[in-house]
Amino acid sequence: MSPRLHRRAFVLSLPWTLGLLLLGSVVHATESSLACPDWPTCYGTMVPVMEGGIFWEHLHRLVAGGLLLLWGAGTWFAFREPGVSRAVRSGAVAGLGLLLVQSVFGGLTVLFKLPDAVSTTHLGLAFLFLSLATWLAVVSRSGRTGVLPEARREVRFVALTGAALVFVQSLLGAAVRHTDSGLACPDIPLCIGEWVPPLDQWPIALHWTHRLVAVLTAVFILYGTARVWRAHARGAAGGMTLASVLVLTQVGLGFLSVHTFLAVVPVSLHTVVAAGLLATLVGTAATTVDRDAPAVATPPERALTHA
Repeated sequence: MSPRLHRRAFVLSLPWTLGLLLLGSVVHATESSLACPDWPTCYGTMVPVMEGGIFWEHLHRLVAGGLLLLWGAGTWFAFREPGVSRAVRSGAVAGLGLLLVQSVFGGLTVLFKLPDAVSTTHLGLAFLFLSLATWLAVVSRSGRTGVLPEARREVRFVALTGAALVFVQSLLGAAVRHTDSGLACPDIPLCIGEWVPPLDQWPIALHWTHRLVAVLTAVFILYGTARVWRAHARGAAGGMTLASVLVLTQVGLGFLSVHTFLAVVPVSLHTVVAAGLLATLVGTAATTVDRDAPAVATPPERALTHA
C-alpha cells in the first residue's frame, strides 16, 4: 500500500528543508543577505531581476514559501485522512506554527539589518522544524518498530542526547557565523598557537567553545554508536553508523572552513551536514516508537475483531 498523502508531504519536506538550509548558508557566505533590503518583497516586487545576490536571496525566499505550502498541504491531509493519530496531527500543526514564526524571523533579519540574536534564532528555528519533520516522517509510518523492546531505551538515550548536543552545537555555530567569529582562531587545530587560548575576547571564546563542543559531540556519537551496536539494536544501528560518518565529515568540514578562510562551499556544506546529522539522530530515536496507527477502529475492523 502506498504511503498516505500526509506522510508523503512530511517525507518530501526533509530534502526540501535541507535544500533551504543550503541556500540560506550560501546567501550568508556570499554576503547576499541584504541583497533585497525590503521584505517580503524585493525592491518592491515579488519578481525582481534574478541576478547577483538578489538571485540567492530571493530564491531562498521562494523555496521557503514553497516549504510552507507543502507543509500546509501535509497538515490538511493529516486532518482529512482517517486513522491519523492525535499526536501526529498536533505535530503537524506545531510544524506549521514553527514555519510561520521562522518566516517572521527571516523578515526581521532583513528589516533590522541582520542582528546577531535574530539571525541565530532564525537558524535555530529551522533546525527545530527539521527535527519535528523528521520525527513525524518516521512515526507516521504504519506498523511496529523494528527495534527490540530491551534495546529501545538505550537507543533513545543515545540518539536524543546526541541530537541535543548537535542542536546546541549548531546554535553555537550560528552565533560564530553571525558574529563574524569564524576566523577568530585562524589556525587549526590550535587557536592562536595554543590549545586553550586567552578567553577574555568574546569572538575567541565563542569560536573556541564551538570547537570544544564539536569534539565532545563527536566523541559521544562515536561512543553511542558502539553502545547501540552492542545492544544488538539492528533497527537503529544503521542510523547511528550514518551519524558517526556524518559527525566525522562535519569535523573535517569545520577544519576545511577555517583552512580556506570561510570559502563558500565548505562553509555551506558545514551547515547542511550539521542539519543532516541532527535529522539522522532524531530519526534514529523515532525508530524506537511504534508507528502511527488509528486511534479508533473502523466498524468493519470491529466486526472482524469480534468475529
